[in-house]
Parts: sequence; structure tokens; C-alpha cells
Amino acid sequence: METTVTKTGTEDKIWGGGNQPLKVSYGKMMMWFFILSDALTFSGFLAAYGFSRFKFINSWPIADEVFNHFPFLHGVDAPMYYVALMTFILIFSSVTMVLAVDAGHHMKQKKVILYMFLTIIGGLIFVGSQAWEWKNFIKGEYGAVETKAGQILQFVDADGHRVALDNVAIVDTHKERAHHEKKVGVWYDKEPTLPTYTIDEIRAGFAKKKDLLIRTQILTEDGEKTILSREESLRRLNTDAIGIVEGANLVHNEYGTPLFANFFFFITGFHGFHVFSGVIINIIIFINVILGTYERRKNYEMVEKVGLYWHFVDLVWVFVFTFFYLV
Repeated sequence: METTVTKTGTEDKIWGGGNQPLKVSYGKMMMWFFILSDALTFSGFLAAYGFSRFKFINSWPIADEVFNHFPFLHGVDAPMYYVALMTFILIFSSVTMVLAVDAGHHMKQKKVILYMFLTIIGGLIFVGSQAWEWKNFIKGEYGAVETKAGQILQFVDADGHRVALDNVAIVDTHKERAHHEKKVGVWYDKEPTLPTYTIDEIRAGFAKKKDLLIRTQILTEDGEKTILSREESLRRLNTDAIGIVEGANLVHNEYGTPLFANFFFFITGFHGFHVFSGVIINIIIFINVILGTYERRKNYEMVEKVGLYWHFVDLVWVFVFTFFYLV
């Protein structure tokens, strides 16, 4: 008995398993698959960030006040300047990667070496800059007070300028402070590093300095943080304040809700890991270029494949930069 096979007319159009689907090599195809899956991952992270920011839109930290540092310019208010410089360096490294790929197409080994070297330097500068940004964010600049409800209270002068805890507290030199140890209560964890000041020292200093006010993390209709009256500031400090916050971590954040710090550390850290991985891969390819590996192969496709990854990392940073720093 013969089997009847129905013809559809599309048999010659189906990819038959050759080594060049869509007229690209297997390596390029797999790189595109990786980029697509990674793009979905970053999209999920940024969507979660956007949802959380919308939910807490009236109390989200103001980026201009958080990222206003610049190397060697201590005390100078430079909002977004350094982040903008970081972004320019990363985008410029993408340009040098394009030039390296183009030089590879023309089999110009020396130019590939030059442009890949510049790309690696740009990536290292960016990763180092991101580490510096983390350090400042973790360390903090002014300090703040945390309330029972987990809200952040910051100190300002009569003109609305931030005032550091150093300029608020009156230190009690007669009172000795000690860390809580686990042996004092076996069901408690050991206390972390003590804050620079106690809440009582902050209260005493605030009461004596009449020109100080408290600013909450709640935003006004103009997008600025709410500044309380002197009487309301004293009341909030004396009744609601329970502790000191210096800098930011996964639990406390002197700039506002800890959720902002959680997203910042996770998303920028995840992107920084991608950049660092790209630098390592670029170094490996760079060494192979110097050794003449791709000259002997008569093609520089490996440079092109790592270039795809590097452009993806740059593109992702544009979205991260927009979400965290601009919007």
C-alpha cells in the first residue's frame, strides 16, 4: 500500500539545517538569540522598576539630589554631570567597536588592535566610574533620620538647603556607647556598626539651632520635597524619629524609600556585570588579534560577534540611564 504525501509548495523554502540560517553564521545566530533573551530580562527588571516608581510616585527620591557628585569636586553640586560623562564614554566605546569591526572587514590588523584597545579602555573607565558612583551612594553625604513608619526625615536650613548631621548633632561626650552583642540576648543578632550620632544627640542639636527645619520624602505638586514648619519639625522629630540613617543599603536609604536603593543596586549592578564580562571577552579577542589568529583564519568574525554584544550593553545602558537618572 502506497503512502500519499501531500505537497504544500513550500518545501524548498524551509531551512534544512545548514550552517547559515538567515544567511548568517551559526555563531552570529546564537549571539542574537542571547541578546534577545537578555533584552527580555532587562525589560522585566525595568518594567518592575517603573511599576514601583509609579506606585510610590509621591515619595520617590529625586535623582538630581542623589547623583550630584563629581570626582575631586567635593561639596560642589553637579547633578548628573558625572553620569553624563560615564554615558558619553560608554557610547564612544561603541563607536570604537564599530571602527574595529570595519577594520576587520578590510583585514587591517593594526587598526583592529587600536580600536579594540580604545574600546577596552572605555569599558574599564565605565566600570570604575560605576564603582565610584556606588561608593558615594552607599556612603551618603548628609545623613537623615528614620521614623517608626520607615519614612525619611532630612534637615534643611531656612533657605531649603540640605544640612548634614554633623551640623545638627550636639555630641554627648559623657555618655559611652556600646555595640549590642549576641550574648546579651541569644535570640538577637549582633548589632551592626553604630551610627555616628544617636537620635538624642540629633534632637538636642535640632532644638538649639532655631534656623533648622525638617524636610520629608513626600513630594509637593511642584515635584519638590515637603518642608515642615518649625513646630511640626520639632513634633515629628520628638515623637516619630527612631534612628539615624547614613548612606544607602538594601534596608535603609537616606535619600528616601529603600526600594529605590534595591533597584539601583540590582539593575545597575547587573548591567555593570555585563560590561565587565564584555571587557574580559574583548581582552581575550584583543589578544587573539595581536597573535594573528584571525589573520590566519582570513576573517574577523569573532570581533564582529563580540561587537554585537558590546552594542547591546551600550543600548541597555541608555534605557537604564533614562529610567534611573532622567525620568
